[in-house]
Parts: sequence; structure tokens; C-alpha cells
Amino acid sequence: MSFTPSRPVLNRRSIIAAAAGLAAAAGRGNYARAQDDGPLPDAADALVQTSPAPAPNLTFTDTAGRHLSLSAFRGTGLLVNLWATWCPPCVAEFPALAALAPKLAAAKILILPISIDYEGAKAVQPFYTIHNIHTLPILLDPNGTTTDALNSPGVPFTIVVTPTGQITAHALGPANWNTPRTIALLTHLAAPRPQATNPIQPA
Repeated sequence: MSFTPSRPVLNRRSIIAAAAGLAAAAGRGNYARAQDDGPLPDAADALVQTSPAPAPNLTFTDTAGRHLSLSAFRGTGLLVNLWATWCPPCVAEFPALAALAPKLAAAKILILPISIDYEGAKAVQPFYTIHNIHTLPILLDPNGTTTDALNSPGVPFTIVVTPTGQITAHALGPANWNTPRTIALLTHLAAPRPQATNPIQPA
């Protein structure tokens, strides 16, 4: 069984087109007014829990051009966030992800924010500098292979992956990830479980 999101699938071109529409709306002030309607929803409410399904072996690079894959993180719980600097909802939730990262690290859960910006590090590094992001790695997928592999309906799109490589929840759209309820839920869904001990000791 493979992971399939619970919403209609858009291809990468559609995602880019939707993002362009959001950018245009932001320029007219529509997006700003929408954000004034209230805070981002708690991610604990935004996450859709699903039956565990194997995560695709997503591939991406770091700023040094080294090729990485999801399987390299096996044994660690993951929160994988697909995003882009041109995506206003992605930008809206990014500070919460940055604030959440050290709290999840204490539970041995990593946040992997994978940018699908076409310009790669050239776009993402200045964004991190401007927004004073120091707690998250810069991970890049300018070819959009991650969105294709996950059948992502858009960005931001986030999945929760267990240490054994199973997707147990996903969320589409921006959310406030830095809340006590979300931390508790992510710890329950993705934190490594302690090994069971054998109560019967050898003679």
C-alpha cells in the first residue's frame, strides 16, 4: 500500500500556477486581508491522520549539492514540509516550524523543510537570512520530484513519518506548528519508541 493524499492531485505546473495566483492576490491586498481574519489554525487540527503507509524515498540536496534521501533518516521521526519562498502560505507558517524544530529535536524528531524553488539555494539562502532562520536545514528540490512522489495537491504540504518510514498523517495549507497540542500529537505519531525489555532474565 502506498501513500495517497485525500485531496485531488495537481501536477507541478498547476502548483506553480496556483502560487502565481496567490502572489497576484497578495499584490492586490487580498492575501493580507485574508490573514487578518485570524491566526493560522493549530496544526493539531489541520493534520489528517491516516493508516500507516510506506513513505516514498524522497530525494533532495543540501546547499553543498550533496544528494540526500528520506531513507537516510530511517530510525528518526520526521516532519517533512514541502514549501517555496514564492508561496505566501508557506512563508506564513515557516516561523512556527523554525520555533518548533528545537522542541521536536528533544523528542528525536527532525523537521525537513524541502524547498521546491526553481532557483534552489539562490532563493532559499537569502530567505533564511532575512527571516533569521537558524534552526532548520536548507534542503532543495528544484525539479519538484518530491511533490510528484507524494502526489502533493499543493504547497505547503506536510507529512509525518515514523522512524520505520511510515506516513501516519499529512496536512495541506499553512498551520501553527508551534503549539503544545501539536507537539504532543507529533511526539505520539513520530517519536521513536523505546525498545521493549524482556522481563524474563536468563538463568
